[in-house]
Amino acid sequence: MTNRANHPEASREPDWPGWPQEERQRYEAAGFWRPETLADLLAHQAEQRPEAIALVDGRARWSYAELADEARAVAAGLHRRGLRRGDRVVVQLPNRAEFLLVWFGLQYLGAVPVHAMPGHRGHEISHLLRVTGAVGYVVADRHARFDYRTLAASMRERHGELRHVVVVGDTGELEGAIGFEELRTDASADLSPGGERPAAGDIGLLLLSGGTTGTPKLIPRTHRDYAYNARAAAAAAGLTPDSVYLAVLPAAFNFTMSCPGILGTLTVGGTVVMAPNPAPETAFPLIAREKVTVTALSPPMVPVWLEAHADRDPGSAELDSLSVLQVGGARLANELARRVRPELGCRLQQVFGMAEGLINVTRLDDPDDLVCTTQGRPISSGDEVRVVDESDAVVPTGAVGELLTRGPYTLRGYYRAPELATTHFTSDGFYRTGDLVRLHPTGHIDVVGRVKDQINRGGEKIDATEVESQMLTHPDVSAAALVAAPDPDLGERSVAFLVCKGSPPTARELGAFLRGRGLAGYKAPDRIEVVEELPLTAVGKVDKNALRARDQGATR
Repeated sequence: MTNRANHPEASREPDWPGWPQEERQRYEAAGFWRPETLADLLAHQAEQRPEAIALVDGRARWSYAELADEARAVAAGLHRRGLRRGDRVVVQLPNRAEFLLVWFGLQYLGAVPVHAMPGHRGHEISHLLRVTGAVGYVVADRHARFDYRTLAASMRERHGELRHVVVVGDTGELEGAIGFEELRTDASADLSPGGERPAAGDIGLLLLSGGTTGTPKLIPRTHRDYAYNARAAAAAAGLTPDSVYLAVLPAAFNFTMSCPGILGTLTVGGTVVMAPNPAPETAFPLIAREKVTVTALSPPMVPVWLEAHADRDPGSAELDSLSVLQVGGARLANELARRVRPELGCRLQQVFGMAEGLINVTRLDDPDDLVCTTQGRPISSGDEVRVVDESDAVVPTGAVGELLTRGPYTLRGYYRAPELATTHFTSDGFYRTGDLVRLHPTGHIDVVGRVKDQINRGGEKIDATEVESQMLTHPDVSAAALVAAPDPDLGERSVAFLVCKGSPPTARELGAFLRGRGLAGYKAPDRIEVVEELPLTAVGKVDKNALRARDQGATR
């Protein structure tokens, strides 16, 4: 039963600045923030729709009542082993039901899940454990031919505060590990000794700064701001209790979790279906079997799905139930965007957001031109956006500048990183996104690149995103990435990494093609490298750091 009376509003958290008092009051008065926790979102649906199916993993199904009961059982098991409100727990699980059982179990307990990607290894996990002081670590036994128990053992040796390791599956020879099934024995234990329930203003989870492959910044999300994030994103995306959401990207990825994703779907009483990977041979049968209505991809997977669908029998009905394909995590090329509806038979919905907060989506009733050429508009009337030049002066509508934002679900400071306050935030609390955008009169945002994803070729600035979008229109190019390479004369030259489906164009041929598309001659790649596939980060974005390292290694 939801008990909002026990949710004090003041966070006990000293490790991040939070919102100023005036803004807290404004967000509460506007109804953005409610005195509820993330566990309350599930508890509410369990009360209202106990028999409705909340979660599907393989052939197993959980109703809302069953999901809530099992999450409370996990909370009880963790509580008996000494975990308490505020404890940090690194969760590194693939897309399976246990991710949500653990996640909501921690929410009931008031402990804080720290989202780690399945692809993270010792360097990243050690960083998360060190910065958060996590006392718990939850892993699968094996996934994608990697043994996480060995990683967990090494982390426990290096981090003395790590007292609890939970393994989903076989604990093997990992001494002292707790098997996940051991946590699900008794849901009646007292989860809040002394009335200590999580507060709406407490940190509810720690997300990772998107796309990083090194040591990511940690993003504190409170119960009340992340709950509002889920509600507002679900409303803007048009989710209803009839929505069936297929989670194909990593569940720990903020796009998958709450843009609107898993949490948004559960907030409206829909059904979440877990997919182990986004490959068409995995996802298409699940869409057909579970009558999936909406799913979300990163841009590199869009041409893969388009080609796989084109290879299917023309009479195939696998995707008939799919009404919306959301694409986010990076800029989707306009040419690819225009292919989605006629080729896949579903509506495209572009999503541009960040784990730090601000989410933009195209609406289902937007004209096709806006859907295919912009990345949506903010989901909340409380979102504030500015587009500024290098001196922080606001640029005219339609001009390119850096996007700044603040609002009821956008952070005001990174976790335990006060040194970033002046570099990542303005004096009045706007977050510097690092995204170069163009603002339309309709409020829609066109993402044109990143402040740091520019190539300075002898003083001429080349925006990588712009050139990549144009390269993808070449009939023989199926994927493209443009990166900078050091040059003794120009400072930097551009290198294009191409995945080709036909005869690869030469640099001269591609340059002529791009000039024919209206690009300035200096924006044409100086060099082309043909590859079988582009490396991706843990969240499915093109890993340009890996491409730069590869290029530097090849040219030494």
